[in-house]
Amino acid sequence: MIDQSLLEILVCPENKTPLTVADDAIVSTLNQRIEAGTLVNRGGDKVEKQIEGGLIREDRAYLYIVRDDIPIMLIDEAVPLSQV
Repeated sequence: MIDQSLLEILVCPENKTPLTVADDAIVSTLNQRIEAGTLVNRGGDKVEKQIEGGLIREDRAYLYIVRDDIPIMLIDEAVPLSQV
């Protein structure tokens, strides 16, 4: 997963708040939504590939997907956690 030293310097690109690692329950729930074809990102695109992890914004509004140990820190790629 994300190296702790990297996590300490990463912030949300939109509001500059800290991020925390998503727990397994959230990742599992999101992967179920992906499998069902019902998960969309902030840009309105359907998320089609299962995720291995994520980083959650401090206000818990959005999750930034982590793929191949690399966080995708694009605002439109963030997943609104209101879908969970």
